[in-house]
Amino acid sequence: MSSAEPPVLPPPSAHRASPRATDPGAPASVVVVGAGLAGAQTVGALRRRGYAGRVTLLGAEGVPPYDRPPLSKELLSRPGPAWLAEDLGVDVEALADEVRLADPAVRLERRATPDGRLWEITTRSGERRAAAAVVLAVGSTPVRPDGWEHARLLHTVRDAEALRGALRPGLRLVIVGAGWIGAELAGVAAGAGAHVTVLEAAPAPLRRQLGPAVGAHLAPWYAAVGAELVTGAAVAEVRPDGVRLADGRELSADLVLAAVGARPATDWLDGAVPRDVRGSVPVDATGAVPGLAGLWAVGDCATREHPLLGAVPGGHWSAALHDPDATVAALLGDEPDAPGHAPYVFSQQLGHDLALFGVPDEADDVLFRGDPSGGPTGHEGWAAFYLAPGTTSGSTSDGGTTADGGPERRVTEVRAVLLVDSPRDVGPVRKAMNRAGRLGVDLDVALDPTRRLRDALV
Repeated sequence: MSSAEPPVLPPPSAHRASPRATDPGAPASVVVVGAGLAGAQTVGALRRRGYAGRVTLLGAEGVPPYDRPPLSKELLSRPGPAWLAEDLGVDVEALADEVRLADPAVRLERRATPDGRLWEITTRSGERRAAAAVVLAVGSTPVRPDGWEHARLLHTVRDAEALRGALRPGLRLVIVGAGWIGAELAGVAAGAGAHVTVLEAAPAPLRRQLGPAVGAHLAPWYAAVGAELVTGAAVAEVRPDGVRLADGRELSADLVLAAVGARPATDWLDGAVPRDVRGSVPVDATGAVPGLAGLWAVGDCATREHPLLGAVPGGHWSAALHDPDATVAALLGDEPDAPGHAPYVFSQQLGHDLALFGVPDEADDVLFRGDPSGGPTGHEGWAAFYLAPGTTSGSTSDGGTTADGGPERRVTEVRAVLLVDSPRDVGPVRKAMNRAGRLGVDLDVALDPTRRLRDALV
């Protein structure tokens, strides 16, 4: 998350709410599969809403739930994990009836029984758990292409510990991938005195996430912190002493780190739960898996329907933070506390703070507020507005006036907004996106950096 303005977090949930009478529609037992942010938030939401049934939490890493983004953003400045019991007040050991942090689920089967239990989970140790409801919160797993066994990863606490111990001045570090993790780590490592080379197969960094027009403006950031970015560089082989590119070039390295993306950690669900081409579990707006009663999915492993944005794939930190409460509300037959939120991502990379709201597409038209080249100092704030392809202006007024006599506003629907080094705009844009899902802006105001962005939001 960005240091410019951290996201608004829900109130701590370490305490148990007063248990309510058992709702006839509520499940007698819930198994939460996955002990990351989404899993911990699910357990916290169950108890906060007064659920008195049996709750079991299954994890894979053998450590209590922690927040994953600081592993790259704060690799050196925060040597210990960001434990959720401390940061969010969600102590799963106090909230759940059974916590098994090193015994992940390996099989899920539908086993309807007369007492209302619908599912049976088999864990790695061979134990079986029956439950009336299962919430899948298994997150994602980093992609490591075949033959890349010599490449390090940065995904877990142990990965971070190993990388922290290896970083030193003069280390020759090759990072494959200029996405969120690659960019964040490149800045941290270069700041520690490492010789950093980032290899990106696409023509620009973060092309898939932010599109080519925006990605091109981020490329100079690497050289500004002393890292080298090589685009259009496909890696053919990873060796203990470096990499070989598809065009035959070779780069020596003391350490190679793969940061080429992540996939939902759902392979173990083959044959039991439908998944899309990414491996995500498609769910409705509440997180329920259609056609499979008592089964829910939240966080990185789910593709969730949004009333305005359509199917939103997992991978947004905000989904793991916020979606579990709405899912638990539906699971228990409650009303959610707040309407659905628009996804957002915060990143600190290469000396800059980024906040992305909404879901941009590579094909979107992009309009810029301010100078994305950075201006004289390289740190002036700017913004990018993502519009549907072919959109060049908003709904045009007919020359009429508003009730106060002023000219009518020309409003355009924006699919996503990227804010760069613009901390004062983060709060207003987030609130507006969460209120409307998609944002209407008066582009005449929004694209004028001398005027307040909040005055352009509709």
